[in-house]
Amino acid sequence: MGATAVLVSSLYLASAVAQPTAGKLAEVLGPRRIFLYGVVLVLLGGLVGGLGQNLAMLTVARVLVGIGTSAAFPCAMVLIRRRAEEAGMDAPPGGVLGGIAIAGMATAAVGPPIGGLLVDAAGWRWAFLINIPVTAIAMAMALRWLPKDPVPDHGHSGFRKVADRIDLPGILGFAGSMTALVIFLMSLPHVEWITLAVFVLAAVPTVMWELRKTSPFFDFRGLAANGALARTYLRQALTLLGVYSVMYGMTQWMEAAHGFSTVGAGLLLLPMGAVSALLSRPLARRNLVRGPLIASAVTMLLGSVGIMLLTSHSPAIAIVLVSLIFGITSASTTVGNQTALYLAAPPDQIGTASGLFRTFGYLGTITAAVISSIVFRDGVSDHGLHTLGIVLVAAGLAVLLLTALDRRLMNRDPNRQADTPDTSQNPKSPHQGESSVSTPTDPTITPERTALLAMDFQNGIVPLAPDADALVERVKGAIADVRAAGGTIGYVRVAFTENDWATVPETNKAFTAVAAGKMLHHEDTATQIDERIAPEHGDIVVRKIRYGSASTTDLHQQLTDRGIDTLVLAGISTSGVVLSTLMDAADRDYRVYVLSDGIADPDPRTHQVLVDNVFPSRAHVIDTTGLRGLLGSA
Repeated sequence: MGATAVLVSSLYLASAVAQPTAGKLAEVLGPRRIFLYGVVLVLLGGLVGGLGQNLAMLTVARVLVGIGTSAAFPCAMVLIRRRAEEAGMDAPPGGVLGGIAIAGMATAAVGPPIGGLLVDAAGWRWAFLINIPVTAIAMAMALRWLPKDPVPDHGHSGFRKVADRIDLPGILGFAGSMTALVIFLMSLPHVEWITLAVFVLAAVPTVMWELRKTSPFFDFRGLAANGALARTYLRQALTLLGVYSVMYGMTQWMEAAHGFSTVGAGLLLLPMGAVSALLSRPLARRNLVRGPLIASAVTMLLGSVGIMLLTSHSPAIAIVLVSLIFGITSASTTVGNQTALYLAAPPDQIGTASGLFRTFGYLGTITAAVISSIVFRDGVSDHGLHTLGIVLVAAGLAVLLLTALDRRLMNRDPNRQADTPDTSQNPKSPHQGESSVSTPTDPTITPERTALLAMDFQNGIVPLAPDADALVERVKGAIADVRAAGGTIGYVRVAFTENDWATVPETNKAFTAVAAGKMLHHEDTATQIDERIAPEHGDIVVRKIRYGSASTTDLHQQLTDRGIDTLVLAGISTSGVVLSTLMDAADRDYRVYVLSDGIADPDPRTHQVLVDNVFPSRAHVIDTTGLRGLLGSA
C-alpha cells in the first residue's frame, strides 16, 4: 500500500469511526463541549502535519484532523434539534439544515481544487498549516455564539458512568470492525482474507453485545424497526458512491487519458460544487423529501449515461455538463436525505444517528475509490470509464427503487399527526404531491390547566426500565419545570391490599398472577414511589390496581376538580400504563402529551413502534426539552 493510500485510508477510517462516536458523546456530554474538543484536535493535527518529517507523523496528523472534523456535523444536528424543540417546532428547520448542506458540499467540491492550488503555490505542509488559522476562527465563533451545555450531574460524570452511558465497549467493537472493513475495502481488488477474518471476529461479538445492551451505541434492533432511517443510510451510501466516483474516477481519467493537468481537472469539477451550493438552500427551505430524492436518483442515472458517452476526445464542455448533472445529484440527495434523517431519527439519538449517516456516506466514498481502482486496474482508458458508468447506472437504479417504492415517502407528511390538516386534496396547495414535512407546532401549554403524571415510578418497577437512572433524572427535571411554571404534578402507583387481591377475577390474564403470588402489596418498599421524584404537599397521588391510571382510581375526578384539561404522560412501561392511560385520556377528551424520553419499556422494539406509529395519532409526542420550551412560551 502506497503512502498516499495510507494517508487517504487513515482519514476515512478515523472519520467513519469518529462521526457516530462524537454524536454519542454530544448527546451525553453536550454538543458545544464536544465541538470544542474537536476543534482542538484539528488544531493539533495541523501542527503535527505542518511540522511532520515522516509518514508516521503525517498519518497521525490526518487521523487527528479526521477525528476533530468529525465532531462538527453530529454536534450541529444535536444543537439544531434541541433548539427546534425548545422553540416548539415540529417541522425541520429547513433553512438551517440547508446551511449545513451548503457548507458540507462546498467543502467537498471546492476544497480539493483550492488545496491543490495551495500546495502548488506554497508546498504540501500548508495543506496542514492552513488548519491553524481556520480552527482559531472556529473556536472564537463557537465560544461566542454556541449555547453553553448544562453542567454535568456529578452522579453521572465519573469515567465509569460516562463509559456506561456512551457504551464504550460497543464503540471499541465498532471501531475494530470498521478498521478491518475499511482496510479490506481499500485492498480490493486484491482480497485480504486475514483482514476479512478480523472483521468477522470483531463484528460478531460486537453485534451480540449491542443486541443485549439496553442502551447500545449501535442500536441494531432500533434500526431494524426503523426502516425509514435504514433506507436513508443506504440511499446516502449509494448516491455518494456515484458522486465520488465522478470526483475520483473522472479526475483520474481526465489526467491520464484526456491530458488535463491536476489543477485543470480540479477546475473542471468546480461547477459541480457551485451547482450543489446554489440548489441546496432553496430545496432545504421547502422541507421536501421525496421530490429531491427522486431528482437525485434520476440525475444520477442521466449523469451515469453521460459518463458512458464520454471519450478522451470529448470537449471540456461535455465533461462540465456531466459534472453539473452530478452537482444536482449531490444537492438533492444531501438535502433530501438530511431532512429524512432529521425526521426518522429518535430525537434523543440524533447525534449518533447523524454520525452513522456520515459513516454510511464514507463507506460509499470508499467504495467509489475501490471501484475506480478496479475499472482502471489495467490502465486508465475510455473503456474503464464506460465500465464505471455502467456500475453507476446500477447504483442509480437501486437509489430510484429505494425512493420510489418507499411507502413512508409516498405520504405527504411521514410524521403527520391526526390533528394535522390534510391538504393533499386542496388544489391550491403549493406543493401538492411532494413529501413536504412541515407540520404545525404543538398547541401552547397553559400550566394552570396542565398536569404531569409520573406513572409507576416505584421502587420495584424503575429497575426494569432501560437506562433507569437517566430516565428518572429526565422525569425529575420535567417535574421541576412543570412545578416552576405553576402546573400540577400527579403520581400513580400500582399496589394491592388483601381485599384487592381477592377481587381479581380469573378472567384477568395479567393480574391473576399478581393476586396469586400476593405481589405488589401496598405497604411493600417495592410499591413506594422512587424517592428521587417523591411527591410534595399539594400533589395528586393515587393507587391503582390495573394498568390504566384512571381505571380504578378517582384521578379523573381530582383532575376535573382542579380544572385540568391537559395531561403530560411519563411512565413505565410504554406498553402498559402509558398506553392504557393515553387511550383513556384521549377518550375523555384531554389534550395529551407523551414525553418520548420520559417513558420506557423493557422491550425497546415495542416502545419504538408505539412512540412512532401509535401515539402520534392520539397525542402530541415531545421530549423533556420540548416540554420546557412549551412551558417557557406560555
